[in-house]
Amino acid sequence: MIWYPKNYSLKPPKADERWIFKKADQAMEEPVPHITDIVSDKSEGGPHDYYSNGDYWWPNPDTPDGLPYVHRDGQTNPDNFNGHRVMLRHMRTNVVFLTAAYELSKDRIYSDRASRILKEFFLDEETKMNPNLNYAQALLGICPGRGIGIIDTLHLVDVVFAVQRLKKLDAVTDDMYRELQKWFASYLGWMLTSANGIKEMNADNNHGVCFFVQAAAFALFTDNERIVDFCRDYYKNGLMKQMAPDGSFPRELGRTKPYNYSIFVVDNMVSLCQILSKPDDDLWEFTLSDGRGIKMGLDFITPYILDKGVWPYPPDVMHYDAFPARASFMVFAGCRLGRQELLDLYESLPIEPEDEEARRNIAVRLPDLWM
Repeated sequence: MIWYPKNYSLKPPKADERWIFKKADQAMEEPVPHITDIVSDKSEGGPHDYYSNGDYWWPNPDTPDGLPYVHRDGQTNPDNFNGHRVMLRHMRTNVVFLTAAYELSKDRIYSDRASRILKEFFLDEETKMNPNLNYAQALLGICPGRGIGIIDTLHLVDVVFAVQRLKKLDAVTDDMYRELQKWFASYLGWMLTSANGIKEMNADNNHGVCFFVQAAAFALFTDNERIVDFCRDYYKNGLMKQMAPDGSFPRELGRTKPYNYSIFVVDNMVSLCQILSKPDDDLWEFTLSDGRGIKMGLDFITPYILDKGVWPYPPDVMHYDAFPARASFMVFAGCRLGRQELLDLYESLPIEPEDEEARRNIAVRLPDLWM
């Protein structure tokens, strides 16, 4: 069961109800998304297998067939297969806003639509997604899928919070809830035991952080207390060691998009504090012996998101103008730690970014569902 902390120093900003209903009404009109709707002829999997290509990989200019692909860090290849990624995010967004609209209106048309999307995307034999990412972020001419691809399902953490809320509102049946728990338990098992999953779990950058955000959310949703405890311990004894003594994350600063990645990793570290803290083990207050902790990470990045002009590192090679964008850490940390400047920044930013990179980085569309 997901635990919702209550000890906030400040209240969260009020959600824009007009925006919620606009998004929910759009979801009512759109076709229900299925992973089977789009199939790539480059995938080595079947029609139920999620597939994507590595972002920063391009055809080899030195070979007639362009294989094997070559790496250009930070430069997204627009011709790579992106259909399943976009569909998964779109499914997540629709479920989240339909859930929020139902909670506000108590109109069953919204919850019924959310339930139908969940059923057809995760459970129905003809249209369901298989609970693995064997073929995510494939590299043409190199490998059919990689552990790095597990970051593609980061957006599913929002889905389990929406399902939990629907269950609390008696808007999803007990049978369907249990079946969804089984799907996520199976996916979590794959993450923890597959070669791709183990490699991603041990990544010493934002990929490792995002692995544990997912593992923690899915373990809480499936009542797997052993894995919840494992995630909490790894946050303290593994992930926090990615932070430098000044609160920065050197692996992210070393990338060709250091601004974007520095914000992204803090956003996800904060998500772990939000969902894994408990009264007798508060990750918001945890520090290593030298003082490194989430407050230090926030102290490092906050001046640069409040005033981008003082950013002392190179600008990102792409999408630099898209950031900062609204991110859930501004709400979670602002409320929990009493940082009004983060809440003010959140409300001052566009409610929905136009830039594709910024939208892709939003793991939590409605922080209210997590609070």
